[in-house]
Amino acid sequence: MLSIETADFSGKKVLIRVDFNVPLDANLHVSDDTRIRAAIPTIQKVLAGGGAVILMSHLGRPKSGPEDKFSLKHICGKVSELVGKPVAFAADCIGPVAETAVGQLKMGEILLLENLRFYKEEEAGDVAFAQKLAALGDMYMNDAFGTAHRAHASTAVIAQFFSVQKLFGYVMQGEIDAIDRVLQHPVHPVLAIMGGAKVSSKISIIENVLPKVNHLIIGGGMTFTFIKAMGGQIGSSLVEDEQLNLALELLEKAKAMGVQIHLPVDAVIADKFAADANTQTTDVNVIPAGWMGLDIGPKTIAQFSEVIRSCKTILWNGPMGVFEMPAFEKGTREVAMAIVAATEAGSFSLVGGGDSVAAVNQFGIAERVSYVSTGGGALLEYMEGIELPGVAAIRG
Repeated sequence: MLSIETADFSGKKVLIRVDFNVPLDANLHVSDDTRIRAAIPTIQKVLAGGGAVILMSHLGRPKSGPEDKFSLKHICGKVSELVGKPVAFAADCIGPVAETAVGQLKMGEILLLENLRFYKEEEAGDVAFAQKLAALGDMYMNDAFGTAHRAHASTAVIAQFFSVQKLFGYVMQGEIDAIDRVLQHPVHPVLAIMGGAKVSSKISIIENVLPKVNHLIIGGGMTFTFIKAMGGQIGSSLVEDEQLNLALELLEKAKAMGVQIHLPVDAVIADKFAADANTQTTDVNVIPAGWMGLDIGPKTIAQFSEVIRSCKTILWNGPMGVFEMPAFEKGTREVAMAIVAATEAGSFSLVGGGDSVAAVNQFGIAERVSYVSTGGGALLEYMEGIELPGVAAIRG
């Protein structure tokens, strides 16, 4: 398999699938350029190697055909600004317009194609559409980890038209290496921190990581399904009553595998789900009626922090509480800072999943952990042990 580090890009037009599905404000200006910035090293590597770059991406969810608000022309200027050179735009991604633009492209230049999802064939994984895209480039590079779990024309189907000239970009390679470092080749002790609202959305991940970890910390709303299953009183805290038996089964499985499960021992509780609610701290299994747990308490923070600092490989997916509200952010913040301390002492830390990524950004510590994953759904499926179509297409 080709590597981006050693591949020869000289004289090649390299078709790169990027994830430029970025938010736009009311004036159609990019409001968060994180995903574009992530792709810049890949683009620069191809240009430095003497190649030309053809960028393709989707944006939003256009219903049927082209819609101006979803046109990639709106982000062309931002891409140009970040890469530090002009970016040409083709008002179509296949057909005569795209072919003419690619024909005029010289080595060292960049072309951005129009939104792939203006064609329903993209999401349908249409082979003929993928072949038309493939005809535009000499090499194919997938650098869109965020869509690697989708078997779309530009992420999985297209690779079959490049026998050898296909590879991962830096974003894809970095994501895969980071997750493999946690799940395939970790340094022990290994810790998974699972937070968030529901057990049901994390079952498959917990089951897949259990055989690979030494410790599992459980926080967030899903805590209360476990606490209730163990006979605790949880007041009006979030609970999935239909998952009580499953919670007990997971605890038994962990015990049988020798995995230490760490559940909160105390909670910051509130009399309503609101930023200005009345709050108090109580043991997690004696929450009064009408009160709900919205964050972990100080004893839990101390215990969790100690476990985190003792581990060499750390995976964090999901917050400890309603960190969006200042009154309930402390647990998530302190866990994040313990991960930073462990990382600075030499541990490897991977943060993934939308809420965890939002939390590290909110606390300004994204640069202080080992790796922050850009792929929400793709990361979760990869952690569940599902082979991602976008990854298999390049490796195959």
